[in-house]
Amino acid sequence: GYPEYVLHQMVTVMRGGEEVKLSKRAGSYLTLRDLIDEAGRDATRWFLVARKPDSQLVFDIDLARSQSLDNPVYYVQLSHARICGLLRQLAERGLGFDLDNGLAQPLDLDSAATLELLTSISRWPELLATAGQLLEPHLVAQYLLELAQAFQSYYNDHQFLVDEADVRDGRLALALATRQVLANGLAVLGVQAPEAM
Repeated sequence: GYPEYVLHQMVTVMRGGEEVKLSKRAGSYLTLRDLIDEAGRDATRWFLVARKPDSQLVFDIDLARSQSLDNPVYYVQLSHARICGLLRQLAERGLGFDLDNGLAQPLDLDSAATLELLTSISRWPELLATAGQLLEPHLVAQYLLELAQAFQSYYNDHQFLVDEADVRDGRLALALATRQVLANGLAVLGVQAPEAM
């Protein structure tokens, strides 16, 4: 059978706060290769997939290149790298981690940040199935940003590398679950999940 495809609206490209002027009549255009060369492969993939196809996309090259928390692909990748960093710090401090023990620990459900993160992680399988059925990969990008934000709230509220092994194992198990979902979601979009940034 024929492949299914989705047509997108025109993409407006911005650089330096101004629209990149292109003329179809003069035959001047920006190729996908040009965008990748300017913004990088990960950001190009993310920004093109993160909008509904029937909505206007403004591709801001400066935002796509920026290493700031306003850049969604940077924010999501940084969250993945931050969790990898926790595990490196664990080793540096000579602390142990027992995943099975961590998974057996009760979680602090009185904490809004914990509840939000658990809820976010639990939504992943259904969300991925929906995105696939509807041919709407932007749902995955939106979800990953929300998951990264939920993890950041949890990260701000909780110490991970504490002396008490049960608490440490429980919190790190939740961080590892988050990392796994972030990595899976980024892989679906064809975007790298860096271990350090």
